[in-house]
Amino acid sequence: MYELYEWNHAVLAPFRAMADATRTFYQNPMNPLAGTEMGRTVAAMAELFERTTRVYSKPEWQIHDTLVGGLRVPVVDRTVMTKPFARLVHFERALPKERPANPRFLIVAPMSGHYATLLRGTVEALLPYAEVYITDWIDARLVPLTEGRFDLDDYVDYIIEMLHFLGPDTHVIGVCQPAVPVMMAAARMAHDEDPAAPASMTLMGGPIDTRVNPTGVNRLAESKGIDWFRDNAVMKVPFPHPGFMRDVYPGFLQLTGFMSMNLDRHLIAHKDFFWHLVKNDGDSAEKHRIFYDEYNAVMDLTAEFYLQTVEEVFINHSLPRGEITHRGLRLDMSKIRHTALLTVEGENDDISGVGQTRAAQTLCSSIPDDMRVHYLQPKVGHYGVFNGSRFRAEIAPRIIDFALTHGLQARERRAAQPSPASTDASGSKDEVPDPADAAPAPAPMAELTLAPPADPIEEAAMEAEHRAAELDLPHGVDEAASPAKGASGLMKALRKVKRKS
Repeated sequence: MYELYEWNHAVLAPFRAMADATRTFYQNPMNPLAGTEMGRTVAAMAELFERTTRVYSKPEWQIHDTLVGGLRVPVVDRTVMTKPFARLVHFERALPKERPANPRFLIVAPMSGHYATLLRGTVEALLPYAEVYITDWIDARLVPLTEGRFDLDDYVDYIIEMLHFLGPDTHVIGVCQPAVPVMMAAARMAHDEDPAAPASMTLMGGPIDTRVNPTGVNRLAESKGIDWFRDNAVMKVPFPHPGFMRDVYPGFLQLTGFMSMNLDRHLIAHKDFFWHLVKNDGDSAEKHRIFYDEYNAVMDLTAEFYLQTVEEVFINHSLPRGEITHRGLRLDMSKIRHTALLTVEGENDDISGVGQTRAAQTLCSSIPDDMRVHYLQPKVGHYGVFNGSRFRAEIAPRIIDFALTHGLQARERRAAQPSPASTDASGSKDEVPDPADAAPAPAPMAELTLAPPADPIEEAAMEAEHRAAELDLPHGVDEAASPAKGASGLMKALRKVKRKS
């Protein structure tokens, strides 16, 4: 099937070239038909054909600056560690040397089909207040067989090695699928009494216990069984890719699954794109291009990692049952005592249901109450948990405040005084629900109260971006148009958090 997919794109290559030439011809200002409705219609058809048959390459980060304390500073993404299946990227800010150090974050990006650039908005929101590093996973079809295997154990090893590279007092963030290996890495490092164990871990929209409020994705995995996935989802990389003959889960299959979940919305989006081009609505058309250039860019996963994740996380539920292992060692989440825990969920998440990430609070039973927080974000779906206006205004401030509260320096200042137990708004202790309970999670515990923006224009923009996120699309394009706006909103939100704490 992979060979058929490649052959199909090869056959269509001359037609794509012809379509691209046609679009250029009818958009050329020297062509008298370029300004007519007929010319725009032909150009729109040609561009739509070319885009729907294209193989999209990995997007660039395109983060060139950020706003730090009112000062706009350049940002350069530098690779500081290279492994066969991943790079560790540092977003280096050109700050004065005398400036006090900010919290250091390791963002563990999902290895689930899309590239790490899907978290561009996450990085942009944190950059004004933190040193940000991210795992940049490499397309498995580009990794030669001589580099060996890559499975869930290797994934955990990579996280631990990167935490060693960054050193103590690092805050790790697991977005979606990496929530499980991040927890595994924290448990392994706690078991080994590793001094480089993260100061805090933030788990966002992750499938910690998929028995809680199972979604369509969860039910599919359980109903099919691992043999079905092995027989139908694993293929060999064809020639002439560097990873020739490697067993992979192809990115185009994952993209097909993503698209089929909201097929009607994607069809409407492409129909609207066509009419935007015909009506010469360049701004709306460009927003569509930015969305789908990111969304359609997918990568292959190694078969061993994909199958092990499906079996352990979605079928056997090994983590919540206490049966998950790393290199033969059964991991005990209750060993995690000194790593603070923040869990974040989206109210309308249809990929990781409400309560699935919160289950980590029950599993990590030895973390003191004053070192754990759960937050349920209203009115966002899966992508809204880590991207968009609501993320910038309401979630990112909590992540920053949590890191500042639980960094090593802050802990040393509090060492001499007892820490109060976490309470809810009424002052009573909030109990974390049983992860096996499929009922919706109760009110979040130890929440930081943050009012939404009062500006009606900003509220309208937030709602528009929320609707875009519900289309199952990546990071909203309005952020790219005004990065200072997002940084300013985050700064105001942080001030509100600090006044209420």
